[in-house]
Amino acid sequence: MQKRLRAWGMGLALAVAAAPAAAQQDTMSVRSPDGRNVIGIEPRDGRLFYRVSRDGQPVMLPSRLGFEFRGGDTLGALRVTGAARDSADETWTQPWGEVAHVRDHHNELRVHVAEAGGQARAFDLVLRAFDDGVAFRYELGERFGAFEMMEELTEFALADNARAWWIPGNQPEPDRQEILYSSSPVSRLDTVHTPLTLQYTNGTQVVIHEANLVDYAGMYLARTQNRVLRSTLARWADGVAVRGTAPFVTPWRTIQVADRPEDLAPSLLTLKLNPPSRIANTSWITPMKYNGVWWGMHINTETWGSGPTHGARTENVKRYMDFAAANGLGGTLVEGWNLGWDVDWFNTMQATFSFTQPYPDFDLPGLAAYARARGMTLIGHHETATKIENYERQLDSAMALYERVGVRAVKTGYVGDKTEHGHAHQSQYMVRHHRRVIETAARHGIMVNVHEPIKDTGERRTWPNMLSREGSRGMEYNAWGGEGGNPPEHETILFFTRMLAGPMDFTPGIFDLLIQRPTGTPRRPEDARPRTTLAKQLALYVVLYSPLQMAADLPENYADQPAFQFIRDVAVDWDTTVVLNGRIGDHVIVARKEKGQDEWFVGAITDEEARSFDVPLSFLPAGRRYVAEIYADGPGADWRDNPLPVTISRQDVDAGSTLRIEMAPGGGQAIRIRPAD
Repeated sequence: MQKRLRAWGMGLALAVAAAPAAAQQDTMSVRSPDGRNVIGIEPRDGRLFYRVSRDGQPVMLPSRLGFEFRGGDTLGALRVTGAARDSADETWTQPWGEVAHVRDHHNELRVHVAEAGGQARAFDLVLRAFDDGVAFRYELGERFGAFEMMEELTEFALADNARAWWIPGNQPEPDRQEILYSSSPVSRLDTVHTPLTLQYTNGTQVVIHEANLVDYAGMYLARTQNRVLRSTLARWADGVAVRGTAPFVTPWRTIQVADRPEDLAPSLLTLKLNPPSRIANTSWITPMKYNGVWWGMHINTETWGSGPTHGARTENVKRYMDFAAANGLGGTLVEGWNLGWDVDWFNTMQATFSFTQPYPDFDLPGLAAYARARGMTLIGHHETATKIENYERQLDSAMALYERVGVRAVKTGYVGDKTEHGHAHQSQYMVRHHRRVIETAARHGIMVNVHEPIKDTGERRTWPNMLSREGSRGMEYNAWGGEGGNPPEHETILFFTRMLAGPMDFTPGIFDLLIQRPTGTPRRPEDARPRTTLAKQLALYVVLYSPLQMAADLPENYADQPAFQFIRDVAVDWDTTVVLNGRIGDHVIVARKEKGQDEWFVGAITDEEARSFDVPLSFLPAGRRYVAEIYADGPGADWRDNPLPVTISRQDVDAGSTLRIEMAPGGGQAIRIRPAD
């Protein structure tokens, strides 16, 4: 259903220098539909600043706007030449998502700005105010011509020394974001990735990010003063941040605002700031659960390269496919199928992968047909090692091959923090590349799941074949991470940080939590393993949203496991998402309603502390009876030395019921709520 209301305002001739301060504040700001959020601009001494408030309390103090071009060229003295107002109220249905319907209700102020002299360059600053935050972007006029931008001068001057949850964004730290989160006051930050989640001392929650990153450099945030963060951009190898020719539009800078952590998710602000779908018929885009030839390589029971334990052997892949088909999974991923894995490409970074030539023991067309006959798909894999030219030379033929044999999804990989020519992982060069991959895949009817990606900025609205991505420390670090694996708090932080950007392919579902390694390899206490209970592994399917969810463990580790029934049952596409309780780094409880079905799933996770909650089921429709199928931490469960016990029980419930959720240290609880028979 589409609803749209648009009210155009007259252009306002603003003589800024002569206007009284009160009049400037009124005419040069825009308020959200609910009246709580306000974003406005403030010219000062030839420079332009913006400010943000909520309920009359400052969120961002006056913060500078502008650019620096090659040769130290910055914008000259600026004046406001006019403005126009606009509003919109539109609701659209997503082909898939954490919610089925998204309402874009905002008010807009478009401010016309020009240099008072010199080159007389002009641009529009477009500001939008939503009930869940604010956003702004620059639209450069033709007088900018062809340009080389060295830096964007946009600041975020926080009104509070807020607590921040962050990962570093400055080299030599990994630019692909696979780092554990830290927490500190803003005044202790250096350079960090977005989304950056902040908690003000008055309890206000703020998230800084960006939306509609199309032909621009990814943004980091660098602290320049005590509580002032400034955008700094990923770079081409020669130091330039952005190359372009005006007219030119930047990404949106987004500031999500909420009263409580629970109100941060689902985060839909970036979706509202991306254009509608470019894919007219999205019926072929189907969320799914999948398994794959993957975890065995991480725990050294299989190999990517050829040899006696090569994972991508035809008969071995059929074994995985048979398991997937028998358990209602939609696909099987296979890594290591293509030539190029037999060199030490990771340490030497001398990868020369072929994306069309399989190893002799891998029957690509035969396995694709084998999958189709079982009502599922073979999921292809393209590891590039950030050798972008090698991949782009083969991209069209590789996607055409997958389309021809019937592979409907591909997982791409970009291990490496810079390209072969030294361009940054989040650079404009890579942003352009990822768009080319998404669009090429769409032409061939192929869904995309990106590992070591650029950040998610809501492009899934425009290209809904862009289903999921990694972009954080996922499950593989629990196989070999030097710290022994991700700490128990990790996923409770991800929910309020990384997950606010968009879906994440975290690859949950490890049942062999002590990781039985090859015979003759003794286990040491410090060896990496998932630092969760088994019940928490189940809960992650609900908590960490992705339209692609992997049953990541080896098929044999699911045999004779009653708890695997939850993975069979859990949905991957949702009508509604409700965060019932949560504190960043402590715990999360979230309920999601399966799309088109009268079933709900609840996931609850905790950090290293045991926690208990009484959870009202008031989100259920009144007057209906349901059965809650509960997968809880069993007696004595503890992530440290007893992670496996799971207690499975059933309870009759309705909208007036309250469920007791008890979680062991590092534990969780997973619940399916279905209509009573």
